[in-house]
Amino acid sequence: MDFPKRICEIFGMENSGPITGGRQCGAVRYSVASLGRSSVCHCRMCQRAFGSFYAALVVAQDLIWTSGQPSFFASSNLSKRGFCQGCGTPLSLKNSDDALLEIATGSLDNPELAPPSLQINHRYACSFSDDIGKLPTPDSETVAENDEWNATVISYQKP
Repeated sequence: MDFPKRICEIFGMENSGPITGGRQCGAVRYSVASLGRSSVCHCRMCQRAFGSFYAALVVAQDLIWTSGQPSFFASSNLSKRGFCQGCGTPLSLKNSDDALLEIATGSLDNPELAPPSLQINHRYACSFSDDIGKLPTPDSETVAENDEWNATVISYQKP
């Protein structure tokens, strides 16, 4: 069975129609036929490119840019990274010797379709990254305060 379809069944989500995504400003949008391997990469280049402790990436099959085009940066002699010229956020990774194109999992309209199943370059992981899931979560009072604050936020990001 198709992995994203199975995830949708498990979590009770719809998976009809194409799998879509794009950048926060909406200038670049895409559609993919299916998703492949989903991973997080801990290498230093991915950390810097995503401004995070790791990059969440998923293999995209039959990607079509439906609105706008990404800009590209050759981050090494082997890789180029796609990003949105409008908002600057990361979008894709393509290795020159590899036919696979990976997209940033967070750029999917529904990132729940691609839960990571593999860690790549873990030896370069930040010493604290494995314990992030063990950090305490806010108590109910803090959650209520956050909900109040979040209710005042007007997002300019595009769906």
